[in-house]
Amino acid sequence: MGLEMLSAEAGPEAAGERSREEQAVEIYPLSRYYFGAKDARSLSDGAETAVDRALRLKSNFEAHGLRTCVHGVLLVELSGHPHLLLLQVRNSSFLLPGGRLRPAEQDVQGLRRKLAGKLSGADPNEDRNWQIGECIGMWWKSDFEAGPLPYLPPNARSPKECIKLFLVRLPRSRQFIVPRNLKLLAVPLSQVHANAQVYGPIISGVPNLLSKFSVNFVRG
Repeated sequence: MGLEMLSAEAGPEAAGERSREEQAVEIYPLSRYYFGAKDARSLSDGAETAVDRALRLKSNFEAHGLRTCVHGVLLVELSGHPHLLLLQVRNSSFLLPGGRLRPAEQDVQGLRRKLAGKLSGADPNEDRNWQIGECIGMWWKSDFEAGPLPYLPPNARSPKECIKLFLVRLPRSRQFIVPRNLKLLAVPLSQVHANAQVYGPIISGVPNLLSKFSVNFVRG
């Protein structure tokens, strides 16, 4: 694919129009999507204690270096309001679809693999056609037990984890097939906003990250 460039002759009006188009997000009604279930997936956090998790992360860091996680921001429309698709684990914690990259795996490639594994049918290899858009936010962890920050602290010489969020543009309709031990929920952005106590600092910050986009509800 060649690099597309806007000629100088097009003028600032054309550049502005193109910029507005790129910042627009089309959202389709929740009723256009089908939701089903598949066999449960093993969850790495299982009965793992905080100490055990820290030891595991330290071992992985020594073997592979910086841990990079990628997550998708998927939006649907319900009652005239944008809703965020979240996975719920054990009726308690909430997650954005995605997960950890493999060593040397590219961001978009890894996110497509993770979305297919968590939201597609029995054979996720047959459905990796996800439209991954721009990275809209990054968080860092300076230590294995530290909370995520939307910036890299100046004293963090060797960060342990980087978390990236990508806008995923959904088609007009599709199937979501979710493992039985997870729930896929559509949560209003107004409920998520600044609600870190329930959704954590990353998810509760998503509405702010989306504020630069114009939302077009498509009901046809």
